[in-house]
Amino acid sequence: MPVQWTISKPHQLVIAVARDELRLADVEEYLDGVTVADALPYRKIFDTTNASMMLSDADMMALGARIRAYMKIAKLGPLAIVAVTDRAYQQARLFETLAEGNRPVKIFRELHKAREWLDRFDSGS
Repeated sequence: MPVQWTISKPHQLVIAVARDELRLADVEEYLDGVTVADALPYRKIFDTTNASMMLSDADMMALGARIRAYMKIAKLGPLAIVAVTDRAYQQARLFETLAEGNRPVKIFRELHKAREWLDRFDSGS
């Protein structure tokens, strides 16, 4: 399973870790799981440190459109993306642009900095 995630309802936090080859279907499965769990408003970390990004520009556009659709039905919580490779960082920047909305999104090269930033937000943000 390329994306494994845990959802902490008490902390209103989702931590997702991608491994191996990350494809559109993997991210969509993760988004479906977060949606079904009513965790869209939660704070989120999406860590791509150990993943090979296999997402095309068209895939990124599809994800951006999906996120914008979610924004019409729910408030989305802040998102910290951990992207250590140049490719992952570029794709995270593209996602940030395509999924632009009313929530904070920030990209980090280190997990601990992502967590520090995310912890600045109240769990109810």
